[in-house]
Amino acid sequence: MNEPTDHTAGPDLDEVEATQHAAIRAWIREHLGGEVTDMEREPRWRPQWQVTYERDGETNKVFVRGDRPITNPHILHNEMLILQALERNGIRVPHVYGWIDEPKAIVMECVDTDARDLGYIHTAIDNPTTMSDERWQAMLSYMDHLAQMHAVPVSEFTHIRGFRELVSAEEVALRDTERYYRSGEQTNVIDPPLAFIQSWLRRNVPQHRTEASFITGDAGQFMSAGPEVAALTDFEIASVGDNHWDLACFRGRHPYENMGDIPALYRRYEEASGEPVDPRLVCYHTANFLQLSAIAGKWFMDPDTQGANWMEGLLETANITRRALEAVAEYEGVALDHHLPLPAGSISPLEESGLTKLVNDIGRLPTSTAFAEWERDLLQGIPSFLLNHARYRAWFERETVADIEAITGETHDDLPSADDAITGVIERNDAAHDAELIGAMHRRSLRMCMIIAGTEPDETNPLFHRLEPILQS
Repeated sequence: MNEPTDHTAGPDLDEVEATQHAAIRAWIREHLGGEVTDMEREPRWRPQWQVTYERDGETNKVFVRGDRPITNPHILHNEMLILQALERNGIRVPHVYGWIDEPKAIVMECVDTDARDLGYIHTAIDNPTTMSDERWQAMLSYMDHLAQMHAVPVSEFTHIRGFRELVSAEEVALRDTERYYRSGEQTNVIDPPLAFIQSWLRRNVPQHRTEASFITGDAGQFMSAGPEVAALTDFEIASVGDNHWDLACFRGRHPYENMGDIPALYRRYEEASGEPVDPRLVCYHTANFLQLSAIAGKWFMDPDTQGANWMEGLLETANITRRALEAVAEYEGVALDHHLPLPAGSISPLEESGLTKLVNDIGRLPTSTAFAEWERDLLQGIPSFLLNHARYRAWFERETVADIEAITGETHDDLPSADDAITGVIERNDAAHDAELIGAMHRRSLRMCMIIAGTEPDETNPLFHRLEPILQS
């Protein structure tokens, strides 16, 4: 008989942090000849630190970028090799000093930079991002650097695992998204909205796009000092593909991470690259980029991975899936309903009492350098969400089943059986159903955003920010 899994067992977080600190100190002593005097962890769920050390009476600083708890073990090492390849080709990235085996981490130059927004939905809800005049000037300059990166030959990266020249239009458009989608199927995180988006992407591959470039995968991330670009950062999902993927990232991230005037950025890119930006391609790759991001958000919700950010994963999956469907709707010219009514909720006294107890007690947990206040807030967000989910679950399932029945023409007993039926419709790849599927899947995603927020759609809340249009009527 199998013993039940003990989900309470695990290493003490303070001990883990102390071990990490000791390893970083030892690495800097051996490789940089310095003694660490200060180590400050950044407020992100990826472990990364600004580390101050002294050598020969001088104070120096490095940045230690650790591994996400949910990624494949080679991803971070790939990022180090990418940074080194970019630096060899004159791209302004932090210099890499080396690699730490345990904890897995890149040791790189610590760039003197202005503070920037974290780019998380949970932080944007309480603290909307802004765009200063200096950051905007740096953003425009970033487009010059982006064009320069896209011009680096793919052959400069083919020594890195997973990087190779691409030939077919399908590979150029969908190589990364297909890889994520297959992994999503293997981990059972693909739901009908994601299945429909993938089906639509496959049927609408831009067949004339067969030339691939190095792409950042998540463009728009850089450090600035005043109006200048100090360094380009975050190449975790860098790859080979269509340069319009990177241009689409700005739309995908904006406005909960303020990117400024998106059309002006595209005009600057055209000037820097000497190539026109195709709005329809940007629209396609907006859905493409957001589809990949939504699948990744599902993995953040793995309950058995220590350090995985469940609440941010929920926020991102609901919000990003909705916005991906808005990109598909714009491409297809389908009108969407952005204003759904939220009925009065209903919850049992037992659920309300127990979940409220969790909210209150988690809010009283002590914090430390290993369990920061922002981590406690995100943990507290889980029972807060479950309170709303208990109130509105019946409404969500009833309305979603009704939408599916309108497409299948059949009656379904519950949401799982309705999902099985609509998945069968999606798998037939019949474009005749696209308009009604776009509407149904968008309403489904919007309802989940409403449950998380506990309100009807509110355009001041980042959970409901609509994708800004790019195609002219």
